[in-house]
Amino acid sequence: MSSHVDGALSNAQAASVIGVTPGTLKVWRVQGKGPRFVKLGPAKQAGVVYRRADVEAWLNERTFTSTSAYSANAA
Repeated sequence: MSSHVDGALSNAQAASVIGVTPGTLKVWRVQGKGPRFVKLGPAKQAGVVYRRADVEAWLNERTFTSTSAYSANAA
């Protein structure tokens, strides 16, 4: 899908950057777990793209220096 959104990644591209399958990323959208996304077009035919900056920000929020830092954040 082509898009005029700067730095746009398709679902498959964003999934590859994150290291999950496109299907997992789709499930995360429904659950509100993944990175922010942009819906383009009419509701029933809307395509989804991810801004590279949003994917990188989402990954940065999940970057830790130790397992204890992760455990404290998860609690």
